[in-house]
Amino acid sequence: MDDPSTNTTVLAVHLDLKGLPPTPARLLELLDVFVVAGFNAVLVEWEDAFPWSFDRRMRSLTAYTPATVCEFVKRAESLGIELIPLVQCLGHVETLLSARVDPELREEPTRNDVLNVLSPDARPLIESMVEDVLTLMPGVKRFHLGGDEAWTFASNPQTSAYAREHGKDALYLQHVEPILNMLAKRDIRPLLWHDMMIDWGESKLRKLASMADLVVWGYEGHPDQVEHHFNTQYIARFARLGLPLWGAGCYKGAEGMDEDVPTPEPRLANAQAWRELDGRFGFRGLIATGWSRYSTHRMQVEPIDAALAVLVRVGRLWRDGHDPGGTQALEILDSIGERSWYEARAALMIQLKALRRSAWQELRIVEGLAALVQVDPSRCGSGTYVTHINQFAGILQQLHDISAKIREVFTEVVDDCWLQEYLTVRLQPLNDSLSRLRLLTIP
Repeated sequence: MDDPSTNTTVLAVHLDLKGLPPTPARLLELLDVFVVAGFNAVLVEWEDAFPWSFDRRMRSLTAYTPATVCEFVKRAESLGIELIPLVQCLGHVETLLSARVDPELREEPTRNDVLNVLSPDARPLIESMVEDVLTLMPGVKRFHLGGDEAWTFASNPQTSAYAREHGKDALYLQHVEPILNMLAKRDIRPLLWHDMMIDWGESKLRKLASMADLVVWGYEGHPDQVEHHFNTQYIARFARLGLPLWGAGCYKGAEGMDEDVPTPEPRLANAQAWRELDGRFGFRGLIATGWSRYSTHRMQVEPIDAALAVLVRVGRLWRDGHDPGGTQALEILDSIGERSWYEARAALMIQLKALRRSAWQELRIVEGLAALVQVDPSRCGSGTYVTHINQFAGILQQLHDISAKIREVFTEVVDDCWLQEYLTVRLQPLNDSLSRLRLLTIP
């Protein structure tokens, strides 16, 4: 990796605002955390937290005001942080398609995750989103257009026919090329996730190379060893065809769609892998993604403020070439007054994770005992079922106690409506199970 003092390599942290969005004050404070962690850029995925003007239905209840966005931009500039906005242009467009009910905009009428790129309104809507963002972030040099995980791409009769005649790569480009050109006219370099391009023909990839950077992402394992879309063979092919490349690992949000804290070991191993690949391919930048939901309509995953130590370790590993370790990461957080609150929040989320695991394990036992008595009624009467029901209820009570503490210590950094959603989604299935099982008459 280049000497970080030259700033020739962009080290970006991903701020995914579609889940557990920070309060306006915390949004600004996080920039200081990102700087001390070693990052010099922030990839901002605004989603429903942005104050959309062309369609206000896309705003969440706690969407930021234009003034907050402008203050965020000003604060980042003062800290020397480059901001790279992200607007989804193809897949993961749930925020847009939930507001726009026209089925012709959807690749499949019953789903709102993939855009029908041949719909006359599709591209103008994406361009409107880009314009909205640029109005409040006029000085950006790069703009990420997403473009990944369009699971049903070319499944619509209209798009399918186009793809059969011209190819999926041509279908993709006919949609995105005018948007890329729109940004280029403003001297803004577009970025796209790579996974939809791994089967593209060489001519289309060479064409794309002149118009956009490609961000290769993968969050589990080393690209040399995996068999997934980010295997090194794909990276090497992209590089051979002249595509400017970035690498993207993950500091949180990759352990499971209902996790509460990141696991440091796989996060650091993945970060180290991308640093090694940077040495081989000379990436334009590295991005530490931090997902708050796997997609817009899935549950929220671990909060940023319970993942700060891992964030610091990944950032410093990329900047300095070595993992500072957990103790030094805490000292770094302490230097900006973040340590004590981080430790309190992380400890509670670790407890939440452990108690949830215990609750689900106990629930399996209770469900099994209930099934046993139904199969063989002679197996009842020892009080075993009641004992385990009571144990299960006791764990749930601990979960409710921990949840109250979580809401208390996170109250300054996340609005309570999001904390309530986060905790309800995790506890309600267990509460419902207890209520149902208590109705059974098993001695």
